[in-house]
Order: sequence, then structure tokens, then C-alpha cells
Amino acid sequence: MPTAIGRDELRRVADEQHAVVAEVLPESGYAWAHLAGAIHLPLKGWDPEAVKARLDPDRPVVVYCNDHQ
Repeated sequence: MPTAIGRDELRRVADEQHAVVAEVLPESGYAWAHLAGAIHLPLKGWDPEAVKARLDPDRPVVVYCNDHQ
């Protein structure tokens, strides 16, 4: 089940679990809120094969979206 956490907690969890951080922000959000070391996988226009090629199946994935709604 997804759990909402803040940026600092995300960084801590990702570091402890050696997780890949995937940002699903649009380009404008990515420029504003990018996390160092994260990969950019914008939700719009996902190519499943391209996404699969960028993720390591042996590492957990943390998905990051900065949504203030």
C-alpha cells in the first residue's frame, strides 16, 4: 500500500534500502523539485520498455511526486 512521506524521509528510506528513486514529475516540476540521484520517469508518455530498462529489478523503487493538492 502506498504511503505518503516527506522528502527527508524519502531520502532516508531510499538510502537505507538502496532503493531507486523515480520521479514522476512533469518536466516543469522536475526542474523545480528534482532530488539528487533520482531518475526522471514522467507519467505522461511512459514507454513501458524504456521504464523497464531504467529500473533494476533487484532494487526497491520509491516513486516521488511533489503534489500539493
